[in-house]
Amino acid sequence: MTSTTLGVAGFAMIILFMYLIMSKRMTAMNALILIPIVFALCLGFYDAGLGKMMFDGVRRVAPTGIMIFFAILFFGVMIDAGLFDPIIKRILESVRGDPVRVCVGTAVLAAVISLDGDGSTTYLVTCSAMLAVHRRVGLRPIILPAIAVLENSVMNIIPWGGPTGRVLASLNVESSQVFVPMIPGMVLGTLFVCYMGYRWGLQERARLGVLDIKHEGAAVAADDDPEAAKLKRPERFWFNAALVVLLMVCLIGEVLPLAILFIIGTALALMINYKNKDQQARIAANGANATPVVTMVFAAGIFMGILADTKMVDAMAKMILAGVPESMGPHLALITALISLPGTFFMTNDAFYFGVLPVLVKAAAAYGIDAAEMGRAALIGQGAHLLSPLVPSTYLLVGLNKVEFGDLQKFALLPAIGVSLIWLATAVALGNIRL
Repeated sequence: MTSTTLGVAGFAMIILFMYLIMSKRMTAMNALILIPIVFALCLGFYDAGLGKMMFDGVRRVAPTGIMIFFAILFFGVMIDAGLFDPIIKRILESVRGDPVRVCVGTAVLAAVISLDGDGSTTYLVTCSAMLAVHRRVGLRPIILPAIAVLENSVMNIIPWGGPTGRVLASLNVESSQVFVPMIPGMVLGTLFVCYMGYRWGLQERARLGVLDIKHEGAAVAADDDPEAAKLKRPERFWFNAALVVLLMVCLIGEVLPLAILFIIGTALALMINYKNKDQQARIAANGANATPVVTMVFAAGIFMGILADTKMVDAMAKMILAGVPESMGPHLALITALISLPGTFFMTNDAFYFGVLPVLVKAAAAYGIDAAEMGRAALIGQGAHLLSPLVPSTYLLVGLNKVEFGDLQKFALLPAIGVSLIWLATAVALGNIRL
């Protein structure tokens, strides 16, 4: 089978997936499982070990799935115990029931939490702190995940985050050469996300007005379910807070793998707050919330396993490279920045940064374009990468907020592309990417 056929099939598979979930003709989980299987069968890969391809993909995402499951259990227990109630109460009082303040505050919080470099942690902490606030004020459910994914996209290129680390490893360059010149763009990107939060907040203020905290009452974080009060453990607030801080420190310090840290943290959280019989009830209740998210992650593993092991992703990389005319060689840095947007959306970061980028860098060297400039250009596309169906942590985000993946893509994709364009304009203006 020709490389072109595989490449076309790969692009067609992802486009079909996006169409089906955005039009709501299929659920994301079913589309992630069934569409790649149909494509693989049509391409004749059954005898080439289709089952092994799928299992290899599932095995690659297993640590992420386990981490997400226990992370949801951990933060679910903390929410049940009321750890975030005082925080949410103070946030809501400080924003004074104003949707604009809530949205901008969400963007700022997401920016701070994103400094740890892990998208899943950012979503868990941001949504745990702000979900009840958004619901209490009455904001559209799609706004919180949109702000979170946009701001995490901006902060995702810090050196200890995944994309920049891959670029540094692929090109053997220093972070000072690649990341530091990107900082002005990141600042402007964060301001842009705050502006989008401000715009969405204005729309919601026009729709809802401003909540009167004095008349509505201060205990806004309380759950409407009267049974929830029985689960609160205010007397153990400082124990729970210390446990969360300790876990965050261990996460940032990479003391143990993320999945193991959340497994240990969940066991300690249950033991601190509830008796044995109540622990089982909390596992059952929060496990029900975790199950849809984790099944989505394992379904994504099948999708990515088939995409990678059938060599479709390699063929897609060759098609991208073949689309660059030789006459455009002196402009390869700009071209790389432009193709990184679809490149990192339709392909995994590993495939783009370890497969496509080194070839582009080798070609650019003939025109006097250094590897660091090409590395900066390759990061431009990260503005929209997190909205790709190939990113497991985004399924966690939509699961936490109970929104559809396709709805998030439709709502946030254009602003996400805007982040990349701001980065590109800033890099060009500062001379970090030459035209």
